[in-house]
Amino acid sequence: MSLTIAVIAHDEKKSSLVEWVVDNAAALRRHRLIGTATTGSRVKAALPDFDLALVKSGPLGGDQQIGAMIAEGVIDLLIFFPDPLTPMPHDVDVKALLRLALVYDVPCAFNPATADLLVHSGLLDRG
Repeated sequence: MSLTIAVIAHDEKKSSLVEWVVDNAAALRRHRLIGTATTGSRVKAALPDFDLALVKSGPLGGDQQIGAMIAEGVIDLLIFFPDPLTPMPHDVDVKALLRLALVYDVPCAFNPATADLLVHSGLLDRG
């Protein structure tokens, strides 16, 4: 069984997330990824053969769509690289997404170091 992994990044962190996915492609390849429109499109451009579905852009409801998937038990892991130094016009959506991830006890990574720890923890091997 594979895991469903949500991948999201804010503008200044998109390149970092794409680089992380590419670097961890071997571990991620057998799992399903869901990304917000812009982030997911960049991942898909780097790895066109990946199983990656797209939802709307974060500010247009994508964060809420991912949050709904968390509440429905669809998302097994959230990889979200926010930019802590840039204001977010959709801050309330991001807070709602994080709240749902906490409420439903979904493993989360908010930077490459933590995402690496999750990969090396064996979590992806269980999926």
